[in-house]
Amino acid sequence: MKRFLSIFFITSILMTSFAVPAFANEKSKQDQQKMINVAHRGASAHAPENTMAAFHKGVEMKSDYIEIDVQMTADEELVIIHDTTVNRTTNGTGAVGDLTLEEIRALDAGSWFSEEFAGEKIPTFEEVLDAFRGKVGILIELKSPELYPGMEEKVANALKERNMDHAKNKKIIIQSFNHGSMELSKELLPEIPHGVLAGLSWAGVTDEQLEAFATYADYFNPNQNIVTPALVDRVHEVGMQIMPYTSRSQEQADRLFNLGVDGIVTDYPEHVYHHPVKNN
Repeated sequence: MKRFLSIFFITSILMTSFAVPAFANEKSKQDQQKMINVAHRGASAHAPENTMAAFHKGVEMKSDYIEIDVQMTADEELVIIHDTTVNRTTNGTGAVGDLTLEEIRALDAGSWFSEEFAGEKIPTFEEVLDAFRGKVGILIELKSPELYPGMEEKVANALKERNMDHAKNKKIIIQSFNHGSMELSKELLPEIPHGVLAGLSWAGVTDEQLEAFATYADYFNPNQNIVTPALVDRVHEVGMQIMPYTSRSQEQADRLFNLGVDGIVTDYPEHVYHHPVKNN
């Protein structure tokens, strides 16, 4: 009888010890599913950034959002490109704002990445909205809006024309490093969530600054290198969410995941779905 009780006692302890990691496993899976997976410039590790190929790849990889960079041509058309010149990602040269839409569309935006993508074009903002509305979230970055007067109104009008300016949509976010631009955009699109981007110089952001951002922004999206547990808590305390940029390795994605951020902006969407289990 004593031997039976001893075996029962040991078995109970072993079962309890294994139950904790199992619970942790389940919690980790739930956290993972809630993590917002943002394909940076599309799935830009797998296809040329800010092209339809990259955006389609982001959707294929089941990202929650594709992130796009909006600029404006000389004839005031909205196009999707990151740099303020076309030099790095096309076979052309010159400033985006000095080229017409026709000149922009004539460029090859894929060959620099791989011959597989030769002939990829710089898409227009409207083209992206029409192709992906209802299929994936779109995180819209207004790139250098100070160079393009009226950009905020043009973006707002394109969304309104498509009935994409309402809170029920829940699939559009607008962000920029130009925080004044975000204040203006929020006035134009009060139901759309907005975000402030923050580079390394914002490592010392104060509570007062975060509270000021929270009056018009729903997201504080910083460079991943300034993210700490305290910053995540402080952002949440003022009612904003935090989606750092830009994760380019599994290690970086894991670190952000374990810091408790709300989303991860990444060139590799697959990294956001492959976190180690948190045993806590």
